[in-house]
Amino acid sequence: MNLHKYIYKASVAILMLATLGSCKSTKSITGGEANSRLSAKNIVNAHYSNQPKFRTLRGRVKIDYTNGDDSQGVNVSLRMEKDKVIWMSAPLGVVKAHITPKKVSFYNKLQNEYFDGDFSYLSELLGTELDFEKVQNLLLGNAVLDLRKEKLNSEVYNGNYQLKPKKAQELFKILFQLEPKNFKIASQEISQPVSARHLLAKYTYQDVSGNVLPEDIQIVAEEKGELTTIDLSFRNLELNKPMSFPYKVPKGYDKITLK
Repeated sequence: MNLHKYIYKASVAILMLATLGSCKSTKSITGGEANSRLSAKNIVNAHYSNQPKFRTLRGRVKIDYTNGDDSQGVNVSLRMEKDKVIWMSAPLGVVKAHITPKKVSFYNKLQNEYFDGDFSYLSELLGTELDFEKVQNLLLGNAVLDLRKEKLNSEVYNGNYQLKPKKAQELFKILFQLEPKNFKIASQEISQPVSARHLLAKYTYQDVSGNVLPEDIQIVAEEKGELTTIDLSFRNLELNKPMSFPYKVPKGYDKITLK
């Protein structure tokens, strides 16, 4: 696989992702006991009451990518301004990615190429329609869909709160599990059976200066029997520090199209 395609897939995490805080006060979060008497509405409200609050974050992300016989790993620098930009850079700036609500862009110094487009390729890769907000939610341990707009049933399953639609849909299926300690997403699944597409994201969390944020994310995307696995590990993170997002495609690079 070309390095630019790998970083792009990884860069969004979709790739790409994001978490925050001070590494000195980071510790993994475990524990909590689910209450079977809680209604779906109360569970959903608790989830949205525990959203991380920050302006900017920076740190490093270890990305391991597996697709069939192709397996690669890379450490990237990550910077993020919430709701505005996700920025990633491979070692020595060989590949840089710049993601905003309007577009996805990256360039590759090794091959003198760049990409500039929308979220359609990423949506195709993961088998579900994505935009900046959904990618950001995916990276922060928030529900990809707005659960407040869904009519859901709840139950306790394997120690987590499990939410699924009251009325099953044939073309689009969703399933969410929330861990009981902080009501963060333990796993979220989106399936399109007709297209043989399935997306699963599983999380573990860390306490970073009082913020509950992902520590590790595993994303498994399947389409027509082809399986892609992306493992993300967030380390050395800092929150609300002054930062810039330098990004400019060098002159003379060729525009590429990902297929």
